[in-house]
Amino acid sequence: MKNTEKLNLRRELGLTSAVSLAAGVMIGSGIFMSPQFVLVYVGSSGASLIIWAVCGVVCMCTAFSYAEIGTIIRESGGNYIYILRIYGPCLAFVLSFTTMFLMKPLSIIAGSLSFAKYAVAPFYPGCTPPILVVKCIAAACVLVISTINVLNVRFAMASQVVFMVAKFVGLMVIVIGGIITVAQGNCESLCNTKTAFADAKLSISTVGMALYQCLWSYAGWNNINNVIEEVKRPEVNLPRALMIAIPMVTILYLLVNVSYLVAMSPAEMISSSAVAVTWGNKVLGGWGWVMSIAAALSSFGSLNGSFFSGGRVCYVAAREGHMPDILAMAHMHRLTPSPALIFNTVIALIVLIPGDFQAIVNFLSFTAWFFYGVTLSGLLYLKIKKPELPRTISVPIILPIVALLAAVFLVLAPIIDDPQIEYLYAVIFILSSIVIYIPFIHFKLFPGMLNKLTVFLQLFLEVAPTAKNL
Repeated sequence: MKNTEKLNLRRELGLTSAVSLAAGVMIGSGIFMSPQFVLVYVGSSGASLIIWAVCGVVCMCTAFSYAEIGTIIRESGGNYIYILRIYGPCLAFVLSFTTMFLMKPLSIIAGSLSFAKYAVAPFYPGCTPPILVVKCIAAACVLVISTINVLNVRFAMASQVVFMVAKFVGLMVIVIGGIITVAQGNCESLCNTKTAFADAKLSISTVGMALYQCLWSYAGWNNINNVIEEVKRPEVNLPRALMIAIPMVTILYLLVNVSYLVAMSPAEMISSSAVAVTWGNKVLGGWGWVMSIAAALSSFGSLNGSFFSGGRVCYVAAREGHMPDILAMAHMHRLTPSPALIFNTVIALIVLIPGDFQAIVNFLSFTAWFFYGVTLSGLLYLKIKKPELPRTISVPIILPIVALLAAVFLVLAPIIDDPQIEYLYAVIFILSSIVIYIPFIHFKLFPGMLNKLTVFLQLFLEVAPTAKNL
């Protein structure tokens, strides 16, 4: 195919699909896995509810800030493309390298492990399922979702809407069950202030780690920014979708946590291997297994949306010359970035082998909020130094400032208060990307090294270069 005959990804996402993508990814494994870990770190039910509310506010400030920068820089790629346009190629490459080899695989595996734990929970009542079984189910889940996204964008997003409805129904069952429990007078652990805040652990480190776990449940609010070239009328639908999705999810999360806490004691939540299943057994009795299915479907839907947007980051980085050319190509007939999606799948399956959910979430949050902070500082620069740039919306400057301060706290707090060697490993991994950038990207050594492999894969996968869809 001639270079002038480039393909374009279709603009398939309207407002409903955009809301489904944001809310559908946010409402995933986190709300079924993180509440007990938040409680472990802060120690009391009242403190855990405050953490969930604070995370909602931080998420709203950050998401609305991203809505503004997304209408200034209308290209897919999210953090990567914003950092590239504001700070230049070196820092953008560091982000793309970290995203593709650390953040995105960790995100995919955390979601797939959550799906697998809830999918097998009914078969192992009262005990922890074997880790080999969980990981095999998680691997199968990754392969199925990858296949869906490689074959058809429209089907992937249609299924996203279906899964969003299913997970909302599941969460509403929990909310209604909590309301009934409160109406029956079983809310002593929350209604009594002394009981609600008993045994609270509020050191800098414990609060920081609780925020990590909680913000994992909110992760996904920036997925529309990653695929903005496939959104219809992005200047309108991007801010609208975020303004609908974020407050809706925040309110729902608070109600779900209240329901958990009125039905279970903090000790029961902490000791549970699957919080939603334990809640279902206590509130729904013989129908408790329904919550296992609802949680599994929720995790599956979230993972589907994460796959859809994550493949685009890899694709955009390759299109900008920061990754092999093959990753910037799309299927000639299906118009999906199949090489990038396949690449994400392979890396995720490798990371799954040693994967541990709690550690994965902590390191993922630490790394993600470092780059969120970089992007937010870039937005502040554009607001102050380049206010003339066209934008659909302009948020009050206090919002990115609050979000940036939160990002700084999230990156520094656990390191200062309770330093662990694992965070040093994460920093070394991030910095190691510079060693690759200098010879291969900046100085362009061995420029034709992958040409033969690229041609072979292009023919084998039936893919071709694409143009920007602006």
